[in-house]
Amino acid sequence: MRTLLLYLSHRPWLRNWMQNSHAASRFTRRFIAGRTLDHALEACARLKSENIAATLDRLGENVTSLAEAEASRDAYLNALRGIAERQLGATVSVKLTQLGLDISEPHCRENVRMLAECAGQTGTRIEIDMESSEYVERTLGIVTSQHTATGNVRAVIQAYLHRSGEDVDMLCREKVPVRLCKGAYAEPHGVAIADKQGVDANYSRLIRKLMADGVHPAFATHDEKMIREAIAAARQRNLPPEAFEFQMLYGIRRDLQRELVREGFRLRIYVPFGDAWYPYFMRRLAERPANVWFLLKNLLKA
Repeated sequence: MRTLLLYLSHRPWLRNWMQNSHAASRFTRRFIAGRTLDHALEACARLKSENIAATLDRLGENVTSLAEAEASRDAYLNALRGIAERQLGATVSVKLTQLGLDISEPHCRENVRMLAECAGQTGTRIEIDMESSEYVERTLGIVTSQHTATGNVRAVIQAYLHRSGEDVDMLCREKVPVRLCKGAYAEPHGVAIADKQGVDANYSRLIRKLMADGVHPAFATHDEKMIREAIAAARQRNLPPEAFEFQMLYGIRRDLQRELVREGFRLRIYVPFGDAWYPYFMRRLAERPANVWFLLKNLLKA
């Protein structure tokens, strides 16, 4: 399955059909907010009207030039200004390879600094997405230094990595907010937990750690079992709903999203937008073939 998806992701004819087909557009519109920033901001406004927060993700990663990295930075600066002008209260989610990490770490750090300062001026934060394991050490270094400088960044930790327990311990000591997800990249067994049961067990352990020692943690999952474990852990410590939040992907499990809001919990939706939706969409599926079945199953659950 993974080989097939990777093959299809590099077929120009399929990309052209997907990006121009009315049927494909209807399908992807469920999961991608739109191609422009205005489309994404409109989606954030709709979510806000439902008492749901948002984080904006401009699609694209692994840029190949500093000019592309600066263009990504400027697009996020515009997003932060748009969020402030419309009083949406949203955050932005950025990938460091989109800001030039593969090309120049000093330039990447400067781009992050500019975004964090703009976010601070507009009353929000940036959420620094975690990419594959080869980027973890550099990503955490940038996160912690920027947290010291501005205090308005949130790190993402992937529960399926063997190292994540120690990383969460470090971030809690440094008072860096954490978004906990399960992880979606294909990793070797020596780096990541291979089986779902093991990943779930580690996610549960990290839930308890973050509820005990974390600063406004976010739990990014559509797994109802993990959500109920987080709620139970919060209640065990008498934490109010505003002390943490859940995060989900745009268009996935909207029934569960509405249920959490009705129950009084804070929810933030990850809202992707931009022209690079096809590579994003296919890459997410190819990284872990189980995502295909996850996607199809959740389509049926609305």
